[in-house]
Amino acid sequence: MKRLEGKTALVTGAARGIGAAIAAAFVENGAFVYLTDINDALGEPVAAGLGSQARYLHLDVREERDWQHAMARVLDERGALHVLVNNAGITGFETADHPHDPEHVSLEDWHAVHRTNLDGVFLGCKHGIRAMRRAGCAGSIINLSSRSGLVGIPAAAAYASSKAAIRNHTKTVALYCAEQGLPIRCNSLHPAAILTPMWDPVLGEGPEREARMREFVQDCPMRRFGQPAEVAAVALMLASDEVAYMNGAELNLDGGILAGAVAAPGSR
Repeated sequence: MKRLEGKTALVTGAARGIGAAIAAAFVENGAFVYLTDINDALGEPVAAGLGSQARYLHLDVREERDWQHAMARVLDERGALHVLVNNAGITGFETADHPHDPEHVSLEDWHAVHRTNLDGVFLGCKHGIRAMRRAGCAGSIINLSSRSGLVGIPAAAAYASSKAAIRNHTKTVALYCAEQGLPIRCNSLHPAAILTPMWDPVLGEGPEREARMREFVQDCPMRRFGQPAEVAAVALMLASDEVAYMNGAELNLDGGILAGAVAAPGSR
């Protein structure tokens, strides 16, 4: 039997990058997956490419009404929600190169990042819990935080703050569900530099891209970017029943960055 056979999952920010990779891994392992995003032009073909076990839904994670409609549709069509992946997020650098350091970031930009990254996760957990409770099924909520939620990032204060809050809210959700006697687990993933389109504004294109990539992974003991499929593999584990005792945990995927000092590869 496939690891997610018979389960229904919803993944936010699934039009590309980590979200798309997680959706693909879930479908491959037997789940029926709702891929959600605000970029319908990208999301619809991604869902179509995964076949009959996938469906696309427009969902703006910042809007509570969108969450209500999405959960109502999932329960109406599938009868249950077993897995929710709160993946949608922004850095704040997508549309303009505004300063995001603690001294110069504007309140507007600060709020914009938190609305997507933090409010989106809050609303996802809120309505995910309600949907799972209503269906009476065991559930797994997986929140995408970041290495930036564990350390300070001077040039990305809003992003780091939002991801740190996700880390804490995950633990609160885990404890709340246990307190309520609900069989719902909630865990967070903390990827570091994963090579997704989110990095394109920083890395650019052309011959200098490779040089920039090498520069950005100098503090990584493995000296490379991670791949979306490597994050998806850990999300698959958390979504499955294989780790039913893992709750309120945070899993780092950073190539060893947080293990300690960077070690240069030895020569023989």
